[in-house]
Amino acid sequence: MTLTAVRPGQHLEVTALVGVAARNAASVDGARGLPAESVAGLVDAGFARHFVPGRWNGAAGGFAELVEAVIEVGTACTSTAWCATLFAGHGRIAAYLPEPAQQEIWDRGPDTLISAAVMPPAGRATPVPGGWRLRGEWCRASGVGLADWVLLASRAPDDGGETVRIFAVPVADCTVRETWRPIGLRATDTNTVVVDDLLVPAHRTVTLPALLDVRQTGRPRCHCVPFSLVAAVMFAAPVVGAAAGAVADGLDTGWLTGDPDARQALARSASEVSAARLLLRDAATRADRGMVDPRTVARNRCDAAVAAQLSVSAVDRLFAARAGLGLAEDDPVQRRWREVHVAITHGTLRFASAADAYATAMLG
Repeated sequence: MTLTAVRPGQHLEVTALVGVAARNAASVDGARGLPAESVAGLVDAGFARHFVPGRWNGAAGGFAELVEAVIEVGTACTSTAWCATLFAGHGRIAAYLPEPAQQEIWDRGPDTLISAAVMPPAGRATPVPGGWRLRGEWCRASGVGLADWVLLASRAPDDGGETVRIFAVPVADCTVRETWRPIGLRATDTNTVVVDDLLVPAHRTVTLPALLDVRQTGRPRCHCVPFSLVAAVMFAAPVVGAAAGAVADGLDTGWLTGDPDARQALARSASEVSAARLLLRDAATRADRGMVDPRTVARNRCDAAVAAQLSVSAVDRLFAARAGLGLAEDDPVQRRWREVHVAITHGTLRFASAADAYATAMLG
């Protein structure tokens, strides 16, 4: 199924944010949160508005541009890049909500920060007059402590059966529990959201199947492609950025002198990162301009998972080559190593399921 190609404009400017992220990378790891200047930098760079519809003064931008920008931020700080790609991606999901909900979210401007806990669905939604009663707990809502709104997915009755619905809820109407204590990506504020019997108006919800469909209604390209085509691509970008940063760290710290094994590790890791970046760039370009069919979706999922795996392999090799140097808690390569190993656990980046989907699509 072919969609109208839309060439993305240049809406993201990350130079200042990269500087801020690099300056704070070590401290945010210990503080377990992004400082105010990093959050302001994310907004100023244009990530929150990147996929917001033009009628709300958003950029309705492209995936290739987003991926390149997130990788650049990731070379400085993986947690900042993770929040950048998710704040952009969650704006794209919110653009599927009915018009009144979009107006609530963006009426004051397109830079509203939106968190989400969409996969897997949790809690329970019960239909009531005027909307839904929502209750439950959703873990791992990245950036929720920074956001004004959160998107929560829950199973809900649907014509005698069941479907998954996504509900837009003000963060002020939720309880946020600080449960995020990982070895890496510590500053992403990926905490637990608790909702206790909240009435969500009917206009603040959309079904998950709506996000998985191809839309052909004259909207910008970024609002027409299915979630499954682009989710893994966006989650892989911070991982590739972290690996590129680890290669740069290896060049900067001067530990290569006179060590042929370390030099070989650096060279191979640099090539793996280049390959990962090309894979992700091609996948993002297909999302922007390619045909949308099951084979393309499967290929994008697989390429993103492989890009993430190549990036982890590159960082693993550099970490091992540093030997005792990498054991220091403040070692930059060790920090990257911890971050990529947390990021790769995300469901969208699991190679086994992506490979199975790829084989199924290609073999019919």
